[in-house]
Amino acid sequence: MDIRREELLRLYYYLKLARKLEERATSLYHQGKILGGVWTSYGMEAVSVGYGCALERDDVAAPYFRDMGAFLARGISAKRIMAQYLGKKTGVTGGKEGSTHIGDLNLGVFSFPSHLADNYPVGVGAALAFKIRGEKRIAVTCTGDGGTSRGDFHEAMNLAAVRKLPIVFFCNNNQYAYSTPLRLQMAVNNVADRALAYGIPSKTVDGNNVVEVYTAAKEAYTVARNSGGPTFIECKTMRVHGHSEHDSAKYVPRELLDAWKTKDPILTMERYLAGSVGMKQEELDGVTAQVVKEIDEAEKFAEESPYPDGTDCFTGLYATPIEEE
Repeated sequence: MDIRREELLRLYYYLKLARKLEERATSLYHQGKILGGVWTSYGMEAVSVGYGCALERDDVAAPYFRDMGAFLARGISAKRIMAQYLGKKTGVTGGKEGSTHIGDLNLGVFSFPSHLADNYPVGVGAALAFKIRGEKRIAVTCTGDGGTSRGDFHEAMNLAAVRKLPIVFFCNNNQYAYSTPLRLQMAVNNVADRALAYGIPSKTVDGNNVVEVYTAAKEAYTVARNSGGPTFIECKTMRVHGHSEHDSAKYVPRELLDAWKTKDPILTMERYLAGSVGMKQEELDGVTAQVVKEIDEAEKFAEESPYPDGTDCFTGLYATPIEEE
């Protein structure tokens, strides 16, 4: 699949933006400016950037909390996300929700519920609506390897297969469900093997190669958009940090972490752009400078934004009733 130079730069930009935003959030967390916790996609950005950038405008996504790249690629700004981390009124949820509960229906992004794989049925529901209406739109959803061991994962897969729905399922296989390694979660060699039990075509890709993820996503989206039914894509990667910033990940062998750090998705993309595409270092440096400026502005915006008013907690709880004539 040929990818335009501009699109390759876009993929690189969102890889860098997701990394820098989460690095800055981590720093603010350790300064005590972010309460609760910080869960990042560090070292796994290629998964969400790849599938997020491959979507079309009217498609919808039901991401999970390690999908920062998809939030950004769908148009949720770094300013709003940073304000969300700091609990400010200008954040995505107006300061009412946890730092990672990000979503905006106006941009086709369902907010993530805390329990992993709960977003799979949400995506299936959207896909069912598209099919009933006869719309050429698709839904995409993602969870971690641990999420595929929950019942809602299997219920969603079964319904999508039976109804042949326009949805693409992604799995961020980062090797650990919190502290439980993959070998203690399932007896199959690949998470993708689980999809075959439902009659859903599946594919395993290098989750640290954003071009590979993007290409696989585009192909699966075309199938779904043309009434071909769902596809399951397993992205093999590695969570090189702890489950969150309060977790030291001492349960992960150091040599395993060291091996995966050499496969960093940003370094992989830079090698590809320089070697196969012939991009100059100045172009890549220009993207980096743009990202740093954007993150600096996002932090300033969030720091200067107000906290929500107490009365704000009463708004947005229920749907606005329809007045009867």
